Amino acid sequence: MRGHFRILALATTLAAAGCVVAAPPGANPYPPVPPLQAEMVPKPPVSEDPLIWQPGHWDWIGRSYVWDPGQWVPKAGHGENWQSGYWTTSPSGPWVWVPAHWL
Repeated sequence: MRGHFRILALATTLAAAGCVVAAPPGANPYPPVPPLQAEMVPKPPVSEDPLIWQPGHWDWIGRSYVWDPGQWVPKAGHGENWQSGYWTTSPSGPWVWVPAHWL
């Protein structure tokens, strides 16, 4: 009888904790990146330095995505192409987030 109560307690605990389903090997266990948000590009501020628009993008903060709004940044030191953030596998195997960046 005592064993029956232990099984019932274990089943109740597991049900309360929710079921965790393991992802197939190689599958990305993280949620997909949300669609980009539409944003109005304002006029660039007055600046002595040439500026380039850095579009808004999603960043992963360890448990969810947060929207980082677009902004004007100095063109110096930036490439011509913008790469949004994305998930990829690292050489060691686990998935890693590659933040948005200039190419």
